[in-house]
Amino acid sequence: MSELKYRRALVKLSGESLAGKRGFGIDPPAIDDLTKEIQRVYEAGVHLGLVVGGGNIVRGTVASQRGMDRVTADYMGMLATVINAMALQDKLEQYGIHTRVMSAIRMQKLAEPYIRRRALRHLEKGRVVIFAGGTGNPYFSTDTAAVLRGIEMEADVILKATKVDGVFTADPESDPNAEFIDKISYLEVMTRELGVMDAAAISLCKENELPLVVLNIKRPGAILAALKGEKIGTLVA
Repeated sequence: MSELKYRRALVKLSGESLAGKRGFGIDPPAIDDLTKEIQRVYEAGVHLGLVVGGGNIVRGTVASQRGMDRVTADYMGMLATVINAMALQDKLEQYGIHTRVMSAIRMQKLAEPYIRRRALRHLEKGRVVIFAGGTGNPYFSTDTAAVLRGIEMEADVILKATKVDGVFTADPESDPNAEFIDKISYLEVMTRELGVMDAAAISLCKENELPLVVLNIKRPGAILAALKGEKIGTLVA
C-alpha cells in the first residue's frame, strides 16, 4: 500500500456502466469488465466503497418528468440501485472479492441495513462495501449519496467513473470543440455548470475538502492509477 496516494476511496459508478452496449438492463460482459477494474484496486489493499446508480433500469427524474409522482419515481430509482448492487456483488464474489451490500432502504433478506459503524468495520476488514438505495430519501441523487457515504466512511477521495476521459468545457460526444480540463475548483464547476455532479454533491465535497477525480472507466487500470496519484482524468479540488 506504500505506493498509494489514496488508501480509502469511494467509487461512483453509473447504472449505465452495467448496461454495456445494450444501453439498458444488466449486461454480464460489462459487469465482468467492471469487476476486473475493482479487482485491481482490491488486490492493492485499498479500502473500497462503491455506489452504483440505477439509470440502466429506471431513472427517477426522467419518470417524474413524464408524469409520475416524483417521490414514487425516486423510490423506484433507489430500488433499481439495489438490483444493480446485487448483480455487482454476485460477480465480485465470483472473483473471490469479499463484498457486502448495505442498503439505505431496509430489505433484510437482500442486504444489510446501512449502519455507519458496521460499514467502517467491513472496510477495516478489507471487504468491498456496495452502498445501495441512495440516501434513502427522495430528491437526492446517487451522486449526492456517493459523496455522503464517502464523507461518512472517511474516504480520502471520491472517484466518479464515466464514459469520457474527465471534465470538458462541453459534452465531448456532441461537441468536437470541447476542451479537456485536467484540474478545476469546486466553485468553478458550480459556476460554469459543467454537470460533473449535481450541485448538492459538489457542495458537500467543497465543504469537507474532499477531492474528486473524474475518469474514464473504460480505460483499463484507470481507477488504480488515480489512487496512486497518477495524472489521469480531471481533479476537482
